[in-house]
Amino acid sequence: RVVPMLPENISNVLCSLRPKEEKLCFSAVFEMDDEANIHSRWFGRTVIYSDRRFTYEQAQEVIETGKGDFSEEILLLDSLAKKLRAERFKRGSIAFDKLEVKFHLDESGNPTGVFFKQMKDSNKLIEDFMLLANKEVAVFCSPKEKDGKKQETAPPFVYRIHDKPDGDKLKAFADIASRFGYKINLKNELTIAETMNKTLKECAGKPEANMIEMLAIRSMAKAVYATENIGHYGLGF
Repeated sequence: RVVPMLPENISNVLCSLRPKEEKLCFSAVFEMDDEANIHSRWFGRTVIYSDRRFTYEQAQEVIETGKGDFSEEILLLDSLAKKLRAERFKRGSIAFDKLEVKFHLDESGNPTGVFFKQMKDSNKLIEDFMLLANKEVAVFCSPKEKDGKKQETAPPFVYRIHDKPDGDKLKAFADIASRFGYKINLKNELTIAETMNKTLKECAGKPEANMIEMLAIRSMAKAVYATENIGHYGLGF
């Protein structure tokens, strides 16, 4: 199914942080230390006046060379993003980093070629801070716990949740992966994530990689929207 993009006057004008233009936003603002620990957070309406808009490629060049506009800020954000990412994987996040297929288009929008888009540090930087904002908003809006019990005082809210994988599908995936020499430890949630990440990393670039990645994804539950926050298995949240 082809999902059309929003019209450009919305996606790239009205709702885009174009440089040197005031934009009305709803912001998640965090005060963090050098180890990416959050010391304070604030959510609210803001006006953002952007000094510069970067493409992923431009930001990636700054990360790789350490030079360019706002290099100090970008390198600091990259450092914090890497620490957020490491902590997420430590808690059981699974790395489904499939190559994304993109098309070269001519001026009329006709495809003229195909290429693979690889997630680099600039892409991951944006992803990690988006996940940080989403997670902290979910925590803020969830019923708070007292004496180990949830207090149902929070107003209704919609969460994007991801349930634990189906045991039978997971076992079937582990059996197939074992035939290629990969071991998926089904002992508990953390060992599943650790060994699945190890398998995805080890099979990368090999003939069986695409099949292993696809079977791993299909062993997972589908992410859905719900009013009960059960967490997000795939992200380790």
